Amino acid sequence: MSVPAIYVEQLRVCFRDRRQARGVFTALDGISLEVPAGSLFGFLGPNGAGKTTTLQALLGFLPLAGGRAALFGREVSDPLARQRVGFLPEPPAAYEFLTPREWLEAIGAMFGLSSADRRRRAEALIEQVGLAEAARRRIGTFSRGMRQRLGLAQALMNDPDLLILDEPTSGMDPLGRLDMRRWMRQWRNAGKTILFSSHELSEVELVCDQIAILVKGRVVAAGRPAELCRSEERLEQAFVRWVGQEGGAA
Repeated sequence: MSVPAIYVEQLRVCFRDRRQARGVFTALDGISLEVPAGSLFGFLGPNGAGKTTTLQALLGFLPLAGGRAALFGREVSDPLARQRVGFLPEPPAAYEFLTPREWLEAIGAMFGLSSADRRRRAEALIEQVGLAEAARRRIGTFSRGMRQRLGLAQALMNDPDLLILDEPTSGMDPLGRLDMRRWMRQWRNAGKTILFSSHELSEVELVCDQIAILVKGRVVAAGRPAELCRSEERLEQAFVRWVGQEGGAA
């Protein structure tokens, strides 16, 4: 039996909150999740549901209050677990005084790539994400959509086996969303695993093998998109129904 790319069991994450009677806010309340290797997995939920918190916990950015989380069989607390991961945060960040080529080569250096390899990798990714004509411009002059494309290139710089993307189409125009859909399918077909959070339900419905819906720090539904929808129901309608059942607000 193959090891899942992501395995989460009864995961809890808490934050201090002086406004609460006990001074603790539970952001993730015992979620369990399994993402098969080589799949395209969508992570949905209303604002404040805990999607970004989950992604940050998987990356080892947050301490766990309970449960466990593993990437390719390694606990997320193990730095080796993150060597196979590429991450796109929301919003993406970069030194604005650099050019895309300079920024990506700096990222490549952090991963220990040789000078020749990081130069070659940066050039290929700049071309892939559609920034070739802006390769010599300062990042500070970039539009929101261009920054998103650069963030994707950054996430791919170490040729990861697992991509964790937080709102990857944020700020992109319709052509950018079409590109993103095509790229994610290409990456999945190349053997990569992709976990991404999104508010773009139509995009999720078109590309995802499986999805999970998170409400108030709990997974309320998981499976193939068709399995979560009633007869003749679109994913958007199913999402509203699942969230409404749990008293959430989209």
